[in-house]
This record gives sequence, structure tokens and C-alpha cells, in this order.
Amino acid sequence: MTSRTRVRLAGAALLACVAAGAALHADEGFWPFNAVPRAVIEKTHGFAIGDDWLRHVQLASVRFGGASGSFVSPDGLVLTNHHVGRGAIQQLSTPERDLIRDGFYARTRADELKVPAMELNVLQSLEDVTAQVNAAVSDGMSHAEAFAARRAAIAQIEKASTDATGLRSDVVTLYQGGLYHLYRYKKYTDVRLVFAPENAIAFFGGDPDNFTYPRYDLDITLFRVYEDDRPAKVAHYLKWSPAGASDGELVFTSGHPGGTQRLYTVAHLEYVRDISLPATIARLERMLAARNRYGALGTEQARQVRSEIFGIENSLKSMRGQLKGLGDPALMTVKQRQETTLRAAVGADAKLSARFAAAWDEVAAAQRAARDLRVDQSFLEGAQGLDTRLFTIARSIVRFVDEREKPNADRLPEYTEARLASFERQLYSPSPIYPDAERAKLADSLASMVEELGPNHPIVTQVLGGRTPEARAAELVGGTALADVAARRALVDGGRAAVAASTDAMIALARAIDARSREVRRQVEDRVSSVERDAYARIAQAVFATQGTGAYPDGTGTLRLSFGTVKGYQEDGRAVAPFTDFAGLYVRERQFGGKPPYDLPRRWLDRRAALDPRIALNLVTTNDIVGGNSGSPVINRKAEIVGLVFDGNIQMLPGYYVYDGGVSRAVSVDSRGIIEALRKVYDAAPLVDELLGKAGTPTSGTR
Repeated sequence: MTSRTRVRLAGAALLACVAAGAALHADEGFWPFNAVPRAVIEKTHGFAIGDDWLRHVQLASVRFGGASGSFVSPDGLVLTNHHVGRGAIQQLSTPERDLIRDGFYARTRADELKVPAMELNVLQSLEDVTAQVNAAVSDGMSHAEAFAARRAAIAQIEKASTDATGLRSDVVTLYQGGLYHLYRYKKYTDVRLVFAPENAIAFFGGDPDNFTYPRYDLDITLFRVYEDDRPAKVAHYLKWSPAGASDGELVFTSGHPGGTQRLYTVAHLEYVRDISLPATIARLERMLAARNRYGALGTEQARQVRSEIFGIENSLKSMRGQLKGLGDPALMTVKQRQETTLRAAVGADAKLSARFAAAWDEVAAAQRAARDLRVDQSFLEGAQGLDTRLFTIARSIVRFVDEREKPNADRLPEYTEARLASFERQLYSPSPIYPDAERAKLADSLASMVEELGPNHPIVTQVLGGRTPEARAAELVGGTALADVAARRALVDGGRAAVAASTDAMIALARAIDARSREVRRQVEDRVSSVERDAYARIAQAVFATQGTGAYPDGTGTLRLSFGTVKGYQEDGRAVAPFTDFAGLYVRERQFGGKPPYDLPRRWLDRRAALDPRIALNLVTTNDIVGGNSGSPVINRKAEIVGLVFDGNIQMLPGYYVYDGGVSRAVSVDSRGIIEALRKVYDAAPLVDELLGKAGTPTSGTR
């Protein structure tokens, strides 16, 4: 029996092992809803989770693009973070009506603002399709051939599921290739803004306080989903706990943790530490500087790039923390010890050694290939030198009209039938594009490409065509009509012929570099991705074959449950209490003289006397979270909301690679603070009534 045959047969056994086992630390893990370690939770915390509880929480949980949320009323009200909804809020803003700065509250449902092109997903079911995916792989296939065969099988599974159910259907890779699960989602595409606070209180303390604690933020936003132009009626929503949580209380988070690397080999982590993260940080620093320069030109320019600056600053602080973690010898020592122990156990068994021993060396070889391909990958397929949304749109059109002519199984994954509706919704989004901002960003990124590659590099000469970065940026932005949604539709409707004949400057550039970009993508898949996929699938099996205990899969942006307790921690010899309150907010504001980013909105100064200073505003818990968990509800044993995850402390950031329950904390807005602010600062009594489930109109007025 070959190693690939064993991969196909082992998948079904993995999940049973996962559900029966436990993580290394009591509160560690992002647990799929079909593999929650119920016995561990009952033994550790004395709470028995039932099927109905899990099903209810699953159906009340909402996925935003790259983040989380939850239903909080039977009328489709959805709670998430302000920074999760920030892009939508910015999209709805104008120079005359700045909703980021001033906030928004729809006092009637007729006032709720529809967000163009927004899509929310609710997980309906999970199905293990590992056997179906791996059945496409034949003995003797190369890594690249197996990768392509699995991808074709995934496309077919997703299409068949979508056709049969009408649900969005995504096959998700777990354990870096050890399992494949089919996730089916109900989509909501009519999403409207109900409430958003001012940015100054949503992100009080700004970047200096980001990823720190204590915090004093009202990082919340409320949307509502509609069906047939009426508020959606949802059977599963999370009730509100007006009493909040207490110190030491068991709590859960239900959210969508993004990609983590806890199962990575040491060689892979070394590549991330030495190559990938430093390069990404340098690129983001450059992007941030370009936007800051543009924003300094005036108030309107600053408004145009404000949300982009926020996102880049957030990513930079996160990645710097991750890099610091990987630079800590203690972390790498732990990972090396774990790997050495596992490899020794494999080597001690002749059968296991024959199946798995080479996997670690294969991952190391893939990292060497990634180093060789990094520059071409970054500047061609990654479009690092083309920092403008207009090029992203152009490339999407060029590829879309080509890929849709191919059999579904042969397409690039982002253009398969099951994903087209979501793709087209984004492609035709009418969110504003500001030509001057795009020109400034593009000119700087082109200049960075010249600096890094040199003026005579083939990529540089092809992209610039003998012009300066500034002149080429002006030519490209001035020569495209892609800011106009109608122009995009016309090209797509015209198909390959229209795109081939187009004289649009961005389309012409995307067309010119597409063949080389696709070739680089193919090389990365053949020499890196496919090798990693096969090798990590075998490493995952080695873990279960030798340790016999459960392990959770890395984060994949799919729904997971985590559990923990409300708990403070020690930092630099001082005790950090688990709760902050409104009194502390005003102390912090005075400490910095009310200067940005510690300035409060006028209404918060005017309404100070009305607020109970003792009510909790933020709290920390030991729940295992990473990016993507933003907007996750924090719930108690009754599945009632006691908080809303919006951040982690700085000690959480190495959690992309290893969990430390001693100091890693999820930072959340307290349910009590939310109600207090809505009622006494924003005069939003009808909204409070809806959250608390009181009788009467959920928001004043009906549609």
C-alpha cells in the first residue's frame, strides 16, 4: 500500500480521534462544530454541551468576509465590530456625511442603509468529503498531479452541492491536507447598516492601544439582513445577558479564526520568520507611508484613505507581534522539541517511518523552492508593484472571461461555478474609487518595484514600458474606465473578444502580464503548494498514529468554537484585572489631555454624568482567538451574549504559532457596557429593547 492510498483511508479516522481527545492546554483550540471536545469541557468546567446547544449557536453565528458576527434578534439584527463593518461604513459615507467620524443610528427601519455588494454567510451543515477528494488521486501521481486532481474533485463537489441545495458550498482543507470538509452556507445579500458609533470611541486609544490591555473601546456595529425587502426572520439568535459575566466564569466564542500555522514544521516556521513576514512587513510599511503622504494633502484626501490606513496599521502591529514571537528562542525551542519527539516516534516504527519519515524533508524542500520563487511570485501573481484596486479589477476581468470558457473542473478555484455569484457581487461592487488616491498609491508601488528589482529587470521593463513610475501611474489610472461598474459589465458581457480588443490601459496591462503571472502561479503550485499539501497530510496522520490524542485543525476562516474563562493575568510583575469600566475610560481620556487618539466624541463628554461609572466596558478571557475572530460573540452556558471579541492582547499575537494560556487573552466589549452606551449616550432605547427581547417595536417604526 502506497503512502497516498493510506492518505485516502486515514481521513475518516482522524475526526473521530479529534473529538475524543484534548488539546495540550485546557483552553486551547479552534474546534470545528462537529469535533467539539465535549468530554474535556465537562471534565474541566463541569458543563455538558448538548447537540441542541451546538446547533443553536452554529445557526446564530454569522461569517463576514474575514471576520465574525452573530444574530441577536429574531428580526435579522447582526452584531459585529465597528472595525469589521468599517469598510461598509466608509462605503456609505460621503464628504458631506462622514459616518466613520460621526457615527450612525437608524431610528426607523426605513432609515437603515443598504450596503452594496455585502454578503453574510451562515453555516448550515458540515460534511466530511475526504474520501471523495482523495479518491481522485491515483498511485504514482506526482505532487503536482495529485494537487490538480484534488482541485478538480473539489470543484465538482462544490458545484454538485450548490446545484442540489442552492447553498454556497466550500470545500475546506483541514490539518493542512489531512481532511477535507464541505461547508454549506446560507447567503444573505441584502445587508443594511443599523448602528455604528463614532470612530473615536470605537477605536479609542488608536494604534498605540491596539493589541494592549486595559482597553476602553465601544467597538461595535449592528447590521440587519433582509429577505424580499423585509427584515429576515431567524429562528436562531443569541439572547442578551444584561448581567454580563463574572470573574472566573466559563465562556465560549463562536467565530471564524483566520489562517494559523500551529501545525507548521520548524523549517516552514523559519521561512516565515526569516523571509515571509519581514518582506510582508516591509511592503506594508511602504504602503502605509504612501497613504499617509496622500492623506496629509487635505481633509478629503485623509477621509478617502482613512480605512485603508486603519487596516494596514492593524496588520502591521499584528505581524510585528507574530515576528517577535517567532524570534523568541523559547517559542522555537518548544516547536523544535515537539517536532523532534514526533519524528523520533515515527522513526522508531518501521511501518510509520516508511509512510511518514520523508514528509518533514519534503516541507523543507518546498520552503527552498518558495525562496527561489518569492520575487516573481510577489511582483507578478502577487501584483506587489501594482497597488491599486483598478488593477485588481482588471486582472479579475481578464481571467474571468477566459476561465469561464473552460470546464468547471479545470478552472482556477476562484472562478469555479460554486463561487461565481460571490465573485461577481464583488466585481460589480459600486464602492467608490478615488482616482487621485489610486494614482498616488500606484506611483509609489511602481517606484518600490524599481528599487527592489532594478530598472532593467524584465518585470519592470514590461510594466513601466520605459516611463517613470509617476508617468506610468498617471497613464494607467487616466486611461482606464474600470471605476465605472457599467464598463466592467460591458467587458465581461463581451467576453474574450471584448477583452482582447480593449484599449483600456489597465486591461491592457493585466492582459500583457497574465501569461507570465499564470506561469509563476503554476510553478508555486507545483513546487511549493502541492508538495506541502501531500507532506502535511502525512504529518497529520503521524500525529494521530503516534500520540493517540485529539488535536484541532489550524484556523481556516471557518466556524469554530473556543472555550475559556474570564480571567486577568500578570504583566511585568503587575496584576491586570479582567474588567475595565466607564470610570477608567474618562481617566484615560484625561491622562492624555483628550488629544487624538484619546479624544472622545462630544456626546460622550456631554453625557458623562448619565453613565454609571462602575459598569464594565471591556473584559478579557482565556479563549483561544486570532484574526478572523473579530466580531465573535462571547457567550455563557445559556448561549447568552456576555461580550463581543474585538482584539487580543499583545501576548496573543504569537498564538498564530503556539497558544499560551497563561498570558494570551481575548479582549471583548462587555454586554453591560454596550447596553449602557446605547441607552444613555445614543438614546437608542428601541434598539436596546430589541437586543433585550422586550415586547414592542424592535426599532421605532416599521417597514
